[in-house]
Amino acid sequence: MTALRFGDLRQYSDVLRSRGGHAVTVRFVEPRDAEALQNYFRSLTARSRHNRFLGATSELPASQLEQFIHIGAADRFSVVATMLVDGHEIIVGEARYAFEDGSIEFGLSIDDRWQGHGIGKALLKNLECRAASFGADRLFGDTLRSNEAMIGLARKSGYAFMPTPGDWRLVRFAKHIDVEPQDIPCASRRLAALSRQATMSSVAV
Repeated sequence: MTALRFGDLRQYSDVLRSRGGHAVTVRFVEPRDAEALQNYFRSLTARSRHNRFLGATSELPASQLEQFIHIGAADRFSVVATMLVDGHEIIVGEARYAFEDGSIEFGLSIDDRWQGHGIGKALLKNLECRAASFGADRLFGDTLRSNEAMIGLARKSGYAFMPTPGDWRLVRFAKHIDVEPQDIPCASRRLAALSRQATMSSVAV
């Protein structure tokens, strides 16, 4: 794929629904989100940050935050799940995924205050759509064996489990993606088409 730059990333957003029917917008992270995203990670409980980054951390290092807010570089993408609360957009979850050799590797987190509302399940389903739209046939992630919430979510979503190569602390969950192009509802279908056009144009030149 090709690193992509967009004048208006909002056109590639998806609107999901929480279990209670609340609208949850999934959109690409933009540079303007740097402070809000950092504050989001700081607001997570120590346990949630430990589960997300597989170790103790109080916030994202500056270099890693920089990677989060620039989409498409090295075929890596970051999205935030947001809701309107009292007229203000707040981040209630995030995910980062990378495309490599026909597979998508991902990690995600949900704000502790919004866990149990079905947002994680909806976001995971959206990631499967995004993976399929780029032609990936497999989606996988690694998590700590003690991360019961993520393991439970993956199990309910039909993922298979296996050891993570080279790290006994982790377990890998993976799922074969079998979605026909015409059945892809997410905005990433348009993004993938744009990527293919950009690639074909560069080859033609």
